[in-house]
Amino acid sequence: MDYFFFGIQGSGKGTQTKLLGQNYNIPVFETGHELRTMAMQDTELGRRVKQTIEGGDLVTNEIVMEIVEAFISTNEDAKHLIFDGIPRNKDQQAMLHQLLENHGRDYSAVLITLTKPEAMTRLLKRAEIEGRADDTEEGIEKRINIFFEQTEPLLSHYRQNHQLIEIKGDQTVEAVYTEEVAKLDL
Repeated sequence: MDYFFFGIQGSGKGTQTKLLGQNYNIPVFETGHELRTMAMQDTELGRRVKQTIEGGDLVTNEIVMEIVEAFISTNEDAKHLIFDGIPRNKDQQAMLHQLLENHGRDYSAVLITLTKPEAMTRLLKRAEIEGRADDTEEGIEKRINIFFEQTEPLLSHYRQNHQLIEIKGDQTVEAVYTEEVAKLDL
């Protein structure tokens, strides 16, 4: 079973995918990291990704899917794969589902739930500690709103198809991890 991880900024999604990947030896596809890594490679695809990123444009769904295809093929023997940061829209969702089905892989979605006020509190605290420029109250509010606008239609699909696993994100890192391990088929 492969898992698509969703969670509002501040939910701890990145922390949880790293923990699961490390502790269960599960390959993790983190979209931003994979794109940056690809952009450094002197290949035809790497040069296209680099040119797109340096031009300030969004990488097309087709290019993202080429990278996902390579990731899946490289990890064909893995019992599980974790996807963090993908799918982001309905087109990516359909393309990703098709890719996984072509490889004979099953999938579910995991949502780490967190209220908007709790996310704001966590992110503002992180901004104080890390000094991230985009962690202003306005910036956080905008990212949270975009998350809900773009992600809810995807989550609705998984809910309707009984493919959504919800994890309470308002717990300690350890408690969230324990709940995930109990609910996922690892």
